[in-house]
Amino acid sequence: MPTDHSYPPLPEPLVVGVYDNHTHLDPPPSTGSGNGGDEGPEREVLDYLEQLDRASSVGVRGVVQVGGDIESSIWSAEQAAREPRMLAAVAIHPNEAPRYDAAGELDDALAVIAELATRPRVRAIGETGLDFFRTGEEGRAAQFRSFEAHIDIAKQNGLALQIHDRDAHDDVIETLLRVGAPERTVFHCYSGDGAMARICADNGWYMSFAGTVTFKNAENLRDALEVAPRQLLLVETDAPFLTPTPLRGRPNAPYLLPHTLRFMASHLGTDVSMLAAQITSNTELVYGTWDSEPVIAE
Repeated sequence: MPTDHSYPPLPEPLVVGVYDNHTHLDPPPSTGSGNGGDEGPEREVLDYLEQLDRASSVGVRGVVQVGGDIESSIWSAEQAAREPRMLAAVAIHPNEAPRYDAAGELDDALAVIAELATRPRVRAIGETGLDFFRTGEEGRAAQFRSFEAHIDIAKQNGLALQIHDRDAHDDVIETLLRVGAPERTVFHCYSGDGAMARICADNGWYMSFAGTVTFKNAENLRDALEVAPRQLLLVETDAPFLTPTPLRGRPNAPYLLPHTLRFMASHLGTDVSMLAAQITSNTELVYGTWDSEPVIAE
């Protein structure tokens, strides 16, 4: 696959706007863990305000800026307090949990996340969950402990939960059922199949589709998209990772969200604006509205 480190051109604007359910706009080095989708050599970097301006110009109404360690979670909470187009999610990524644990710092890190969870424009705990692709057996106990702690923080604060689930479907579902999922639980960058989508639907868990749904070898995701109830659908970029087809190999960004949304609508045989309206409603049910005043005035 050819690689071009420059950002793609703006897509045609959406008529009905949507929100980016999950993105990483913190400056490099970012969360570092990501999904391992499209990482490569050094990329062009845009300031987060320019990213948001580009997104606004094509109908992306706002973003959920997601942390994956202490630094990025603090940055996410602080910027969301200033920026009306941004809400924050804060967490220790499952691939970071073993690192904090090995340093004897996991409990302290979780305490920071618990404090950040009380801030007004922090609306989700995430991304948290399990990742058995990058972390071996030696790190799984820390991942489970961290995941369950994040679930508790979300429930204590009435926040949504954004789940990172990579090669760990059964264990993620078992954990949610055993300890009790928060009322609003989102599988970020949904990676399961149609059978798993039925489990999510039965439990009222949201499924957020990223650019991966456009990939040629992602029939499982398209099967899941067909199964998922429309009222449980969300859309995201996971920028700067997982750039949708036909732009793979170039950096992803919230302003590219229309590509994924239009693909989803085409696959489902529905009108793009109708799907956008449904997803916008779903997103606001999960996180609340973006239009409350920033906590810190410029």
